Order: sequence, then C-alpha cells, then structure tokens
Amino acid sequence: MEVQNRWHYICVRIDLFNREIIVQSVGPHKDAALVSRAFATVQGDLSQIQWFHTDRGSEFKNQKMDELLETFEIGRSLSMKGCPYDNAVAEATYKIMKTEFVNQMNFQSLRHLEGELYDYVNWFNKHRIHGTLGYMTPVQYRHAALKKAV
Repeated sequence: MEVQNRWHYICVRIDLFNREIIVQSVGPHKDAALVSRAFATVQGDLSQIQWFHTDRGSEFKNQKMDELLETFEIGRSLSMKGCPYDNAVAEATYKIMKTEFVNQMNFQSLRHLEGELYDYVNWFNKHRIHGTLGYMTPVQYRHAALKKAV
C-alpha cells in the first residue's frame, strides 16, 4: 500500500484456531525487522506460541528470525514451494484486509497507517463475524472455546 507515494508493507500473524489477528506491524521494507516488530506486539507470553508458519520469504527465514524463534522455543513450519494451500487462511485474511481496509483508505503518514491498522485489527477481532467460526467474532469464538474447556 502507498503512504505519501511510497510503498509500505503490513505484517500480521493469525491464530489458526480462531482467525484472530494476534500481531501486526507496518513499515517501508518487507524484511525481518518488520516481522520482529510484529512479534513485539504480542500481548502475553511469546513462549505460548507453539508454531510459526510462513511462506519461504527471506523476511521469515533468516538469522534474526531463527534467533527469535529459538529464544522462545517456537517451532517453524514453512510452506512447501509452490503450494498456495499451505497459507490459505492467511491469504484469505489478506484478501479481506485489502477489500475492507487497504483499498478503502488513503494514508497520510506511517503513523496514520499504524493507527488505522490498530483500529481495523481491533474491529476485525472483536466485531467482524466469520462464517467459519459459526458467525462469531474471533474473540467470541475464543471465549466460547475456553468456557467449554473448563
């Protein structure tokens, strides 16, 4: 997406259990720093994350990411080369974000993009219903599952 005629990237991590966006970051470069900033937004204990699944991009497979995942004992799962189905949930979420968020906005600055992304993720997690979750929001689905587990 463009911010003041310069391309910028969004990095989000999705919990496959309930499709909740659990981390987000934005920046002018698609690199390990963008992914690391996203991990820094995790609310809670990073060691509770068991697996990190990505495509084979260099922003995900590098020494900085290796060290982060090793530090928190997070397993790595990489998509098979040329297999788009491995990231189907992520790709569907990106399409939704482009339709509902990116294509609807004009960002005046990186700070503006960051604020709008924060608001969108909050809305996505707490107010947007998902057919695959029984027409609940990701947060409602998580809470319902926790109640069943008790």
